[in-house]
Amino acid sequence: MSPQVKARLEWVAVHSFAVACALLFVLPFVFVALTALMTDEQSLTTDYWPNPFQWHNLADTWHTPGFSIWWRNTLVYAVAGTALTLISSIPVAYALARFRFRGRNLAMMMVIATMMLPPQVVIIPMYLVWAKQLHLSGTLWPLIVPLAFGDAYSIFLLRQFLLTVPREYVEAAKVDGAGELQVLFRVVLPMMRPAIAAVGLFQFFYCWNDYFGPQIYTSENPGAWTLSYGLQTFKSAHHTNWNLTMAATLIAMAPVVVVFFLAQRAFIEGVTMTGVKG
Repeated sequence: MSPQVKARLEWVAVHSFAVACALLFVLPFVFVALTALMTDEQSLTTDYWPNPFQWHNLADTWHTPGFSIWWRNTLVYAVAGTALTLISSIPVAYALARFRFRGRNLAMMMVIATMMLPPQVVIIPMYLVWAKQLHLSGTLWPLIVPLAFGDAYSIFLLRQFLLTVPREYVEAAKVDGAGELQVLFRVVLPMMRPAIAAVGLFQFFYCWNDYFGPQIYTSENPGAWTLSYGLQTFKSAHHTNWNLTMAATLIAMAPVVVVFFLAQRAFIEGVTMTGVKG
C-alpha cells in the first residue's frame, strides 16, 4: 500500500469517527426539537418526523402560567450571578498570582479546599441564616448575594491564566508610573479576555442549570422559581404531553446553546490557556 493511499484511508477513518461522535451528541438535541413540534398523539408514537409541524407548541408553552416568570428569574440569576462572580473573583485571582505576601500559598490552599467541599455540607446552616435570621427565603437573594464574595473555581482558573501573563508587561507599566489598579484595568484585564470569557460561561451555565439552590431557597414561592425547578412542575402537569414537555426543554436550553456558540472561540482559548501553567 502506497503512502498516499494509506494517508487517505487514515483521513477517512479519523473523519468518520469524528462524524459518528458528533452525531452521538447532536441526535438527542434533534430528537427534542422534533418532538417539540409534534401533536400530542404523534409524540406518543414511534414517528420521528412531525406531520404536520406544530409551531404553536412553543407559543403555548411560553404562555403557560408561570413559565415566562421562571425564564425571567433564571435570566436574572444567571446574568447577575455571572457579573458578581467576575467582579469579585478577578481581584482575588490577581492578588494570588502577582502579589508576594506571607501566607499566600496557604490562602491558595484554602481556596482549593473550598472547591472540594460539597454544598450539601453547609446547606443547613446557610439556610438557617437566610431563612431565620435574614428572612429572605422564597427569593433569589440567597442564590445571588453569596456570588458577590467570589467563587473558588473561578478564582483558581483566573489565577492559572494570570500566571501565564509575562511579568514584563506589568513591570513596564509600573515603570511608566501606573499603580496596581491601573495595571489591572489597563494592562491585565485586556489580556484576560479569553479567561474571563471561559469563567463567565462556566458560571452562566451553572446558574442557568442550577436546580439544588432554587429547590432549597425558592420552593415556597412559585414567583421566584427558576426554569430548572419550574420544569419539574411543568413536567408533572403535562406528563402525557411529551410535545409540550420537549418544547419547554427546548426553550430552556436555547439561550445556553446560543451563548456558547457566540463565545465558542474565546471559551476554548480561555480553557486551553488556563491550564498552561500551574
